[in-house]
Amino acid sequence: MAINIADARHVADLARLDLTEQELATYTEQLNQILDYAQELEQVNTDKVEPTYHSVAAGTALREDKAVDFPNQAGILRNGPEVSGTSFVVPRIL
Repeated sequence: MAINIADARHVADLARLDLTEQELATYTEQLNQILDYAQELEQVNTDKVEPTYHSVAAGTALREDKAVDFPNQAGILRNGPEVSGTSFVVPRIL
């Protein structure tokens, strides 16, 4: 599949790009090179390659969600402008 100047102009119009004829010619050539490379990649034999979903093995970085007492609760409450018991007092929203 090859891209011509009209196709490149259409894509530029969709992207709201105001390109000169020289820029259109350059981008048309570059887009064709990219498409040629994609077609080349389609020819690679991947029959014995296991499919991957991520480029690196990643595990979950999340910890178990459980409530724990904070050791310096009084220190944190001292930083609030207004405190009631063990809670910050905030303005009403509704």
